[in-house]
Amino acid sequence: MTLQTTFYFSQILGKKFISPEGKILGMIRDFLIDTTIQAGPDPEPLRPRVIAVKVKAGKEAKIYDFATFEVKRFKQKLQVTCYEVHETAEKICPNCLWLAENILDKQIVDINGRKLVRVNDVRMVMIPSGTYAIAVDVGVAGLLRRIGIGWVLQTALDPVNVSIPGKMILWDDIETVDFSNSNIKLSKSSSKLHMLHPSDLADIIEDLDRATRTSIFASLDEEQAADVLEELEPKAQIEIAESLPVEKMADLLEKMPADEAADLLDVLEEEKAIKILDEMEKESSEEVRELLGYTDKVVGSIMTTDFLTFREDMTVEETINEIRKEHPEPSNIYSIFVTDKNNKLVFAISLMELIIANPSLKLKEITKQKPLTVFDQDKVDSLAELFSMYNLLAIPVINRDMELEGVVVVEDIVEDLLNRRKTR
Repeated sequence: MTLQTTFYFSQILGKKFISPEGKILGMIRDFLIDTTIQAGPDPEPLRPRVIAVKVKAGKEAKIYDFATFEVKRFKQKLQVTCYEVHETAEKICPNCLWLAENILDKQIVDINGRKLVRVNDVRMVMIPSGTYAIAVDVGVAGLLRRIGIGWVLQTALDPVNVSIPGKMILWDDIETVDFSNSNIKLSKSSSKLHMLHPSDLADIIEDLDRATRTSIFASLDEEQAADVLEELEPKAQIEIAESLPVEKMADLLEKMPADEAADLLDVLEEEKAIKILDEMEKESSEEVRELLGYTDKVVGSIMTTDFLTFREDMTVEETINEIRKEHPEPSNIYSIFVTDKNNKLVFAISLMELIIANPSLKLKEITKQKPLTVFDQDKVDSLAELFSMYNLLAIPVINRDMELEGVVVVEDIVEDLLNRRKTR
């Protein structure tokens, strides 16, 4: 066997393989690869090994063990030799994939690029230890190679030193997601998707077809699923909500900010929304129901009820320790709010003021400045001007009894702010 032979999968598909004596034994239809990651403290980079080959021998389709096959170059052309014929079963291992059936022309996730791409070809290498898939080609070169005109065009371009653009993604940096023609399911334990930021994963999921979208979402753990659901566009949110059982949706919404949960339920069919609310824990359900009671055009409809309040006789150190204990979302802790025993807002302290203050000081000794507030029934249209005029990151929302109801953060109205700046 030669030391190393590199080739493209498309160059092997449909190619005849021969015996050592040169007799034609059949035609190659597909490669079966084992994607299992070997356990260990420092696992080697994932290089799926070819373990079987699907062939057409006469009028029949058969599956042979690939261990007795060799791919080598002979007079600048690839030659596939089979030294012994050993038929094998298709179901060899639980993590096997057929390259032509499950990978070629399918959508995959480019983990580093955080986007969906289409596989045009697969880069292979044969070394003494076996034959491996090392990268996928998602560029123009792979597509032209597939249809058989890549070398013709490149030959024409060589005199002017122009190369056909190609793009390779190492196998380690991809995640297969389109299993429409197989029974293979995405494995949560081996998935690389958990490495992506929820907003990146949401963008990817939105570009998938409905069935694959549901499959990918179902593979996420509850914490990640809730974060991704929050980032999805309303249309994708509705499709996911319709595909999941009421109990599952209730669990996810309990992990989301109440205002985001309310926005999602507001676009679902009323009957399903009520069932989900009834399934949620009482406290979470009551928060969401309260937000659903506001009309779309008032501040209360976009405020978040996930905020922390403190008493004015607490020290800075006690307050910081409480914040660490509660571990709030970063966007919900631009400022802390100090209330009296009746939940009436007394004053607000920015996070910066809190951090630089003497740890032994009480909150009431740091500032007496009354914060800018809005009423829950104020018009949403008024918020953009306030945020812009006073360079605010958050505005507390109170009711007519001066009780603190929630907070509007700048992210909730960023689109309005951008539109205002465009028209200036």
